[in-house]
Parts: sequence; structure tokens; C-alpha cells
Amino acid sequence: MEIIAYEPRFAKDFRDLNIEWLEKYFWVEPHDEEVLGNPEKYIIEPGGTIFFVRDHRNIVGTVALMKIDEGIFELTKMAVVPAVQGKNVGQRLMRYTLDYARSKGWNKLIIYSNRKLENAIHIYKKSGFKEIPIGENNPYARGDIKMELSLS
Repeated sequence: MEIIAYEPRFAKDFRDLNIEWLEKYFWVEPHDEEVLGNPEKYIIEPGGTIFFVRDHRNIVGTVALMKIDEGIFELTKMAVVPAVQGKNVGQRLMRYTLDYARSKGWNKLIIYSNRKLENAIHIYKKSGFKEIPIGENNPYARGDIKMELSLS
């Protein structure tokens, strides 16, 4: 397995992986539709990035870093196909993403999640994320936890 950067030809994989994940655990919100339908506009062009895990020719995982403010990014749209869940794909993707963010000199990452995603919350905490108050700018109706990781 290898981790690769976004290319326009992977836009459908990005959307499909996330839609499948959202429909399995929650529902697809209007904010999701916008971002997943046009990742170049909402993630890439403002200064974010998207990574994929490729196993041979198949995309089996993804994560995005969406710019919120100067030096502050939201770690979002993380999904791994069911066939490789439990094989540390998410943890590898998380380590790679954190190394990337640090190499860019960013200040912090934030995550909006849901407490029922116990495995994901465990990975976030293991990676150093700490729970903080959600505040008023939560873009997700399903989000009942906000976490932050200081990179500096």
C-alpha cells in the first residue's frame, strides 16, 4: 500500500468513499455534498490537500486537510473501505497526514466527529488530539465532538 496525493482523476474515488462511509454511519449533509462534489474548489484551491491510500490499483482510503484559516486546517473526510478496516490503514494515513501538516509549518489541526465513532476517536486521541468546546461554527449536524492538535 502507498499513500498518494490528490489528482483530478481520483475525485470520484474521494466522493464515493466518503458517501459510502457517511451513508453507513450517518447521512449525507448539504455541506458534504458541496465539498465532495467539488473538492478542487473547497479543498485544493484554498490551500488544502487530499491524500489517498492505494493498494495496487485500488483506492482504499482517503483523508483531506481543508484550510480554515492561516496555519489552521480541518482534518476531514477520512474514510477507509470496509475490506481493509482493522489493518492500520487509518492509522498510517493519520501519521502521514500529521507529518505532512508539520512539514508545512501549520499551527494546528481540528476535527469534528461523533462520539459513536469510537475507533476514530481512539485514533485521534492516540495521535495527540484533545477535545475542545465545539463552539458555534460546527459545519456538521452530526458533529458532537471537536478536537484539536497543536502542531507547534
